[in-house]
Amino acid sequence: MTHAERSSAAIALPVDLDEAAHRCLVAGFDGTTTVPDTLKRLIDRGLGGVILFTRNIRDAGQVRRLTDELRALRPDLLVAIDNEGGGIGHLVNAGAPDVPGSYALGVVDDPALTARCADALAGHLATLGITASYAPVADLQHQPRNPIVRTRSFGADPELAARHLRAWITATDVRGIASCAKHFPGHGGTITDSHHGMAIDPRPYDELLVDLEPFRAAVAAGVPMLMSAHVVFPALDANRPATLSRRILGDLLRLDLGFDGVLVSDALEMKAIADEYGEAAGARIALAAGADQVIVAVPDLAVTLACRDAVLDALHARMLAEERVWEAAGRVRRLAERYATPRKAVAPWDANAGLEAARRAVRTRPLPPPVRGAHVVDLFPAPHPALNWGGEDLLTELRAIDPTATGIALNEEPADPAALLDAIGGLGAPLVIATSDADLHPWQARLRDTLVARRPGAIRVDTGLPEGGTLCSYGRGRVNLRAVAEVLTDA
Repeated sequence: MTHAERSSAAIALPVDLDEAAHRCLVAGFDGTTTVPDTLKRLIDRGLGGVILFTRNIRDAGQVRRLTDELRALRPDLLVAIDNEGGGIGHLVNAGAPDVPGSYALGVVDDPALTARCADALAGHLATLGITASYAPVADLQHQPRNPIVRTRSFGADPELAARHLRAWITATDVRGIASCAKHFPGHGGTITDSHHGMAIDPRPYDELLVDLEPFRAAVAAGVPMLMSAHVVFPALDANRPATLSRRILGDLLRLDLGFDGVLVSDALEMKAIADEYGEAAGARIALAAGADQVIVAVPDLAVTLACRDAVLDALHARMLAEERVWEAAGRVRRLAERYATPRKAVAPWDANAGLEAARRAVRTRPLPPPVRGAHVVDLFPAPHPALNWGGEDLLTELRAIDPTATGIALNEEPADPAALLDAIGGLGAPLVIATSDADLHPWQARLRDTLVARRPGAIRVDTGLPEGGTLCSYGRGRVNLRAVAEVLTDA
């Protein structure tokens, strides 16, 4: 038993209250085939859920064995994962269906197609024994310099986002999977990634109301979970981020929007919380403010134990009301009763829905002539530390259609840009230059602009939001890049 476990054992809360407090926690962990002993003890005391990441994924069979083992420890344990589609997902090695990200689905604006993509993702989760998905994103992407939402969003139009949220939530629920609209009350108006620091949305109250509309639609559609944002909204609460704000979680979400499902925090180890408050204090404050579950996603279970102990200590000292914990645990219990047990039979899903959506999302101006034997320069940001990247690049997808294609894929500025530019500039092959979020990553813009100056006939491709290219895929998922490759080659 660790020191943290010994100290919490001495608190001696009633067993049922101890269990209720544990239901309010979601833990990450390390391992693919065995469940750590510390996690087993947490589950035995009532842990509400676990969250899986790429580190827990080897292949489909292994994942199902792992989720079966977790559920054998406690049948009402929720097993969750981030599963947005596009270039963000942790189940590549488990054969996840290829679907584009939400922005591409919004560009197509066919809710029935969005439902087919969501159904594919949910059906796959069901085969793995994962029954809670922290998706879809309900944030509106309207701040050009937002570094974290972007193509994860359905777009900037609240009515469009609402249509697709309804389609996604309904399709996911039919599969017996709990969806989660995030990040309440909206992360799309910030210029800071809350993984790296405290994000602030300075807009006035009347402008913030627009961002609430997709969440209202999600609540009306019966979404069982919402996730809070680690964002400060001075017009709503000048003192605390939404995750820790009673005004936002209680007054706005519960009273105004009428949400009575499970409100889960974004991960507490994100620097917006960890650096400003500490994970343990964040857990206590979030639950007091109205959260029902807090996520501690790091694999170091000592951090989870510290958060747990802070909650137990607060209950013992009456700094956290027992009624608040009973209320939260009750919501989690109802969620588990509905979603914790996987379906025994999983119907097939449409494996072609994702590529169809990606193809329909590609926009051109005008359509470039087909190219063969092209040289591709694919520039994109380094993988986000908290969001999986499956290794997708445009050159690989183009070579699958045209083996004579050559090129390079770069997710950071090369050590000798001049030498690279000279080598590429002297090639006789058609040149394709792809960028993603070049406005946020100046090294991409420098390389792109220099190459275009040397090769004015180069075809420019935008693999994120539009940046003035000839083609735009509105995402970097594998199917997005395959769809671009098909247009380039007229395949």
